[in-house]
Amino acid sequence: MRQDGQNEEAMVTYEQLINDLETTSGISRANAAYELGKLRDQRAAKALIRMLDDPHMGVRSNAAYSLGELGGLQAIPHLLRLLKDQHERVRKSAAKALGMLRSNDAVPSLIEALDDISYLVRKNIVRSLGQIGGASAASALERATADPDQIVASMAEQALAKLKKPAAADKS
Repeated sequence: MRQDGQNEEAMVTYEQLINDLETTSGISRANAAYELGKLRDQRAAKALIRMLDDPHMGVRSNAAYSLGELGGLQAIPHLLRLLKDQHERVRKSAAKALGMLRSNDAVPSLIEALDDISYLVRKNIVRSLGQIGGASAASALERATADPDQIVASMAEQALAKLKKPAAADKS
């Protein structure tokens, strides 16, 4: 036990997590990808981008989310590609990460992906469009208020209201 009360064995280091990304277990790689995001260590960005091509969907999903947590703008082109991944969870995480990164460059691809069959993916796209903002995002959110899934439609309405709020405040 250290003086600050932290158990040294329980503390996970950057180096340990990077090493875990190379293990044979998909679950271990997925956990390492997730934990790297929580560390917020920019050194992890390159390794996480590599993990976006991992055969294990949990690794790709967690790596995408962690890149959003890191603010890894260099990951945007890779995350855009994941919006077409075969696994819903990966597409959802990519959409969420793109919103966290607030990249205007992601808006056209997010709008295109609003036709995703999965309501979970569409829900995260709506959230991301609301986070990014702009006229194109607002127009897409307007259309998403008619989504067949009530959760997606409701989230689109809420995101639109937040986007319009600052504009209304500027007029007063």
